Amino acid sequence: MYERMKQDLEQRLHELETQGLYKIERVLQGAQGPEISVRLSNGKTISALNFCANNYLGLANRPELIAAATKAMQEWGYGLSSVRFICGTQEQHRLLEQELSAFLGTEDTILFSSCFDANGGVFEALLDADSAILTDALNHASIIDGVRLCKARRLIYNHMDMADLEQKLREAADAKYRMIVTDGVFSMDGDIADLKSICDLADQYDALVLVDDSHATGFIGPHGRGTAEHWNIQDRVDLITTTFGKALGGASGGCVSGRRELIQWLRQKARPYLFSNTLAPAIVGATREALRIAAEAQDLRNQLARNTMRFRRAMEAAGFTIRQGHHPIVPIMLGDEKLAVQMAKALLDEGIYVIAFSYPVVPRGLARIRVQLSAVHTDEMVDRCVAAFIKVGKALGALKT
Repeated sequence: MYERMKQDLEQRLHELETQGLYKIERVLQGAQGPEISVRLSNGKTISALNFCANNYLGLANRPELIAAATKAMQEWGYGLSSVRFICGTQEQHRLLEQELSAFLGTEDTILFSSCFDANGGVFEALLDADSAILTDALNHASIIDGVRLCKARRLIYNHMDMADLEQKLREAADAKYRMIVTDGVFSMDGDIADLKSICDLADQYDALVLVDDSHATGFIGPHGRGTAEHWNIQDRVDLITTTFGKALGGASGGCVSGRRELIQWLRQKARPYLFSNTLAPAIVGATREALRIAAEAQDLRNQLARNTMRFRRAMEAAGFTIRQGHHPIVPIMLGDEKLAVQMAKALLDEGIYVIAFSYPVVPRGLARIRVQLSAVHTDEMVDRCVAAFIKVGKALGALKT
């Protein structure tokens, strides 16, 4: 059986390569940051400017987080060897949950090993076959998978289309419970969800609202508390799922935060929480420090906004097609999958580390290079990135001379 499967997989892997859809993992030779060392397939190591990490506030290698992680490991150990309800809850886990609730402006919080697990556990625990989930067509894969695990009826509304969402809410009028689910910021496009309109519809049609704020927590909103704060509707969102693996230090871990009774029920019924090892002490300690920094990081958020606008304006002036917006996710739209892969490879030769995104991560024909800005990029780094894009774009015919 294996020989047949092997031959089939070899053929399919070859097809991915010829279509420009094969994903190559490059190996970093050091810590994450705005400038990184990358080992190439030929064994050579080069230095490159990193414009594709979720390191929005630049905390991934910040000394305070490393010190906090080290201190937590020394005090609390390496791991718990257990799940939370057996013998895997430490005082610092409870403190982190309380601090997250205070930061996000919610009633309670439950920790998970990742936001993927948070999204994998929340729907099945709360909604049954008599319920309905209304989910944006471009929601993250973790939401899609979490919804699939749930027996509730699934209604997919067109991306950020409030008229279509309202129609789907009407179709779900007979459901016992209705839940609208959306990314706060959509990871491939940088679109910020219209949460105010979503909450208005939720009020009108008696629905819960869940927001995955992974690409917002720490830097979107006046105090970095996410898209609900951005829209000034923090008291109207029922549940927030988010990650500690992006702006909050870039490691791992995630949570669900929101209404107290919903969180209490998740502690009893969410399978990834009940059957996965407790979040490691070092992650907890560093995340607590990251929250402290994020709460006071207006200077970092301002610098991130300046870097984002500097890059966006320069790329538009050069003639590139980019998705409009203000988020540090900036998709450079190329369309052709092979072109996107060629361009990313050529940019690495110029010392710019970016990644091509193509089907199935994005729809066919919408291949792109997703650039992500960080607060620790300097003006000179941003300008070097733009110059490299212009040079490579002209050479590959992606940018008309």
